[in-house]
Amino acid sequence: MNKEHPVYTIVNECQDCCKCVRHCPSKAIKVVDGRASVIPELCISCGLCVKICPAGAKHIRNDLPRAQYLLEEKKNVYAAIAPSWRTNYPGVSDKQLIKGLKELGFTGVSETALGAELVSAATGELLDKSDSGIFISSACPAAVDYIRKYLPHQTKNITPVLSPLLTHGTLLKRKYGKNIGIVFFSPCAAKKTEADNHPDLVDVALTFKDLDLWLKENHIKLTKLQTSREIFVPRTAQEGRLYPMEGGMIDTLRKSGNQEKNYYMSVTGLTSIDRLLGNENIYCPDMKIFIECLACEGGCVNGPAMEKSGGTLNDIITTCKDVTRQNSLGRKLDFGITSGFIPEEVKPIEISEKNIKNALTKVGKYSIADELNCGGCGYGTCREFAKAMIRKKAEPKMCLSYLRKLAQRQSNALIKYIPAGVVIANDKLKIIESNLAFSRLFDESTQLAYDAVPGLAGVELSKVLSFTDLFEAALASGKDVCRENFMCDDKILNINVFTIERHRIIGAIIQDVTEAEIHRESIAEKAQEVIQKNVLTVQKVARYLGEHMADTEIILREVASGYKSPNAKSKKKKND
Repeated sequence: MNKEHPVYTIVNECQDCCKCVRHCPSKAIKVVDGRASVIPELCISCGLCVKICPAGAKHIRNDLPRAQYLLEEKKNVYAAIAPSWRTNYPGVSDKQLIKGLKELGFTGVSETALGAELVSAATGELLDKSDSGIFISSACPAAVDYIRKYLPHQTKNITPVLSPLLTHGTLLKRKYGKNIGIVFFSPCAAKKTEADNHPDLVDVALTFKDLDLWLKENHIKLTKLQTSREIFVPRTAQEGRLYPMEGGMIDTLRKSGNQEKNYYMSVTGLTSIDRLLGNENIYCPDMKIFIECLACEGGCVNGPAMEKSGGTLNDIITTCKDVTRQNSLGRKLDFGITSGFIPEEVKPIEISEKNIKNALTKVGKYSIADELNCGGCGYGTCREFAKAMIRKKAEPKMCLSYLRKLAQRQSNALIKYIPAGVVIANDKLKIIESNLAFSRLFDESTQLAYDAVPGLAGVELSKVLSFTDLFEAALASGKDVCRENFMCDDKILNINVFTIERHRIIGAIIQDVTEAEIHRESIAEKAQEVIQKNVLTVQKVARYLGEHMADTEIILREVASGYKSPNAKSKKKKND
């Protein structure tokens, strides 16, 4: 985690989907142990990864505590609000927004659309004074940084004018004093980078989500606020409110009747910008082409910190309804807003062809035919993925085809060496895969078929075995079916049919227990013979013992009677 950079990852929340890698236009993502993190020096803070992360692991830096501290430290702090706020807060009036921000402690609220109007005025002057050339808008900091880092040859074509935010900051400082504080609210992450780089013009840049949290902490509901006299300072903006929409800046530059020979283009999304401006050899004779470049597709109304995706017809109507002026041309500039842009090219380390091939072999790609270029890893080609692995930005398990083959090899190895018969079949009861032990359970023709068709793939199960009803039952119920000591021809089988994909794919482990059962029956018969012999022996012993006891009793009686005394005999006679 790098909370100093405007965009960062909470690593423990990352779910190993690599979606951010696939969508990141600058490939500023590093994956280690299946967890994706942002590489600050490559990142342009467009925030696209925040918007598309399904696990919510990507975040925009929260600078709310800094803004709250600023309000405590400075006497006068102004809120600068991006024109896209109307899309983010539908149903909220200008007055309600102003009152809500003032209740948070701001001295006044101003529209950054004012800065946009001055930027268009300066850009219009520049176009009028030029004979030909390509002119790229400087309004979007993410687009500007992308060009500076990844399309450095086009940096010279960026119009040398401050962005609307920095122009607005300059305007407010000139109007209310250099010591005021300025907190900017927008749906943009790149504005945080802009504020970080120009602390003299903007103190803190927050997102609309930060504002939502701040309002909630203070129990303020914008739609419930009652207002009367609240107004934007130093004035209400007009055509500058069009800026957050695709083509909005162009609308502020067109002359009435469009009689000039300027050509205007609007391109949104960094991938589209790269496609349009990637060619280093662009020849533009006797033409003036102005290109409005916005990092977010559809414009700022689709920024990463928007409550919802904007750009619908209703959003456009809401944004345009209060705009009465047609363009910004001719607006008076009381101060200079000229700025220069310097290329900051990202030069990756050159990688030899040998190293690329070695990296490709790690993911089972030994020839050009193996390079699927499926893009599942997030990179356009397998070679780009190999370079990313060498640069420690990617790891082999990001390659889906490699993982599939690896899993298949492991599965095949397990199936192959299991001593019991294993078969996998689909819902049509056709074999997907089986092992040699399975073919050996049946007649010789099955073994011959196995040699001809590896794994018996595609063979109907009914042509191999007679108990397909067990498989049908497992498919229908989705439950396991087990049979022990199942008689099949001259064999005794233990059968376990199990579900792999419910109602679609089933597997079975079949074990021949014939010999074991015969051996067990043989042992049982021998044991029975021993038992019978033991019974007979016991009976004989008992009989012998009984006879012996009878003889013993007779003898003892005789001995006892021989020892009786004479007196006893005479007494017996008298008594008689």
